[in-house]
Amino acid sequence: MNRVLTFATMGTVVSLRGASPAAAAAVRAVFAGYDHRYSLYDPSSVLSRVADGSLRLTEAPTEVRDVYALALDWRERTGGAFTPHRPDGVVDLSGVVKALAIQDAGAVLDAAPPEDDPDGADDDLPDGWMISAGGDVLARGHHRPDESWSVGVVDPGRRDTVVGIVRLDAPRRAVATSGTAERGEHIWRRAVPTFVQATVIADDVVTADVLATAVVAGDEDDLRRLTNDADVDVLAFAADGTVWATPGAAGTVTAGDDAASARVLGRR
Repeated sequence: MNRVLTFATMGTVVSLRGASPAAAAAVRAVFAGYDHRYSLYDPSSVLSRVADGSLRLTEAPTEVRDVYALALDWRERTGGAFTPHRPDGVVDLSGVVKALAIQDAGAVLDAAPPEDDPDGADDDLPDGWMISAGGDVLARGHHRPDESWSVGVVDPGRRDTVVGIVRLDAPRRAVATSGTAERGEHIWRRAVPTFVQATVIADDVVTADVLATAVVAGDEDDLRRLTNDADVDVLAFAADGTVWATPGAAGTVTAGDDAASARVLGRR
């Protein structure tokens, strides 16, 4: 069985594996709540009202102020490579809220009963779940008995070519990819564009998502510092065609020219 359930939200498509229809409905409600509070395309959202000046950020609900504080903390931790402010000063929390929605959706799936097999004969049902939303993936357990969930990494210059496979080992693992190949230049860069795509593998999806954005927004020095300071693995594609990888991520790159040109980042 191992059905895939999908729905559109927050400007992207969410897909669920290992979730019952009831659990999927609860997950959908989680994403709808985040979209209602933080979308800058919905004039009635809290953040839109902050942006148009009809609501002061200090008067916003506590949960919104807490997310803003989290984003500021990540700005500090990334040396400014990640920021919750647009160049015009508008507060934009899209860099963290999608990952937070995925994180909360994972908690919903943790609490849900396992997917039911009506025939009682399907040995291929997952013993966990996987959530995918706009380049971010969070998974728990296995795809099949003794088989990890896996995510493909696409070459940013050749979107029909998979250059790496990330195995999301149990019990829980996250991977996030940020880049310009599909959506163009939507990331606020603080330096001359160095990277066109970055994939970050981490234990939690917020860390993976924020650092993937920070790598693309920064330069080679940012990449080295972030990979030294955080317990993550990174596969980054530079604008000049060079592939950078931490030792753990280097093993995800498939054999071929891309693997041969990968520069392995050291650890202190």
